[in-house]
Amino acid sequence: MSYRLSILDKSPLAEGETAAQALARTLELARLADEWGYHRFWVAEHHNTAQLASPSPELVIAWIVGQTRRIRVGSGGVMLQHYSPYKVAENFNLLASLAPGRIDLGVGKAPGGLPLSTRALQQGVNAQEKGSFADQLAQLDNWLSLSGHEQEAETVLATPLPPQRVDGFLLGASLESAQLAATLDWNFVFAAHLNGDKALLRDVLTAWRQSSTRDTLVAVQVIVAPTREQAEHHAAQVEVWGVELENGQRVSVASESQAQAFARQAGSPAKHIVRRESAVIKGTPQRVLAALDALHRDYGIDEFVIDTPVAEGQPRIESLRLLAEAYAQANAVQEVAG
Repeated sequence: MSYRLSILDKSPLAEGETAAQALARTLELARLADEWGYHRFWVAEHHNTAQLASPSPELVIAWIVGQTRRIRVGSGGVMLQHYSPYKVAENFNLLASLAPGRIDLGVGKAPGGLPLSTRALQQGVNAQEKGSFADQLAQLDNWLSLSGHEQEAETVLATPLPPQRVDGFLLGASLESAQLAATLDWNFVFAAHLNGDKALLRDVLTAWRQSSTRDTLVAVQVIVAPTREQAEHHAAQVEVWGVELENGQRVSVASESQAQAFARQAGSPAKHIVRRESAVIKGTPQRVLAALDALHRDYGIDEFVIDTPVAEGQPRIESLRLLAEAYAQANAVQEVAG
């Protein structure tokens, strides 16, 4: 195939499960993804969310990378607004020293939680000194770029300095994010798993290719099952809601109640709360692979980052296994034909 497949995992808790069980499944899935041929395995960041077990991707990355062989492991992504860029650089330089050439640093603009957790994470932070997100990302890029050969005697370095710099990825769904990534020569991942607007997808990817020579990556929600009916059943439980507040803030959440809670906690009335049209690619392995093939041809996508929005463990693992098998089979057919 002329495109790659990767995984974004959120460590969801199925009904009645503990966080320990959900995290154990994330590790199991990473090991299987390593065997199945997926290119990357990314861990998401979510705060104060009982249904998701990973607020600290860096810790989970360290756990996974020592128990896998080949697959790249990274964050999808670190919510940079909460943290010192210097500390993020230290964390990922350490990871890249432990596993040279296998670590990805994905960074997101979203809060990764509702306003109460955001305030707790940013307690004591001076917003003016912190600067804009673009300022923070530029600082992070600078810390990652220092090589130790600088001439100043008092240079601050984000040690340890790895033999190979981590690959940087900006996750977003806007022209501004694509341009920012291109300006810093970072990779860009269009978050179609949160915003399925095809017109926006085309506009952003067109602008991206005009401003960068790097690959085109798109995150998508995918559910694969042995039958169409099974896939439809799982997909029916997936919701994405867009929230726009009177203060101009915009976020995506997983339910209407979360949307209302976000507005309430932010202290700003909701201007719009809208359930977005489902962008889940669902069906049998052949049907889903055909849909990915079509997206690849129509939009020039080089890599799909697969988000499987199913909390139950076995259906989630089965979905990714079936997709990997169909992908491998199609690859084998292409090689024979070629």
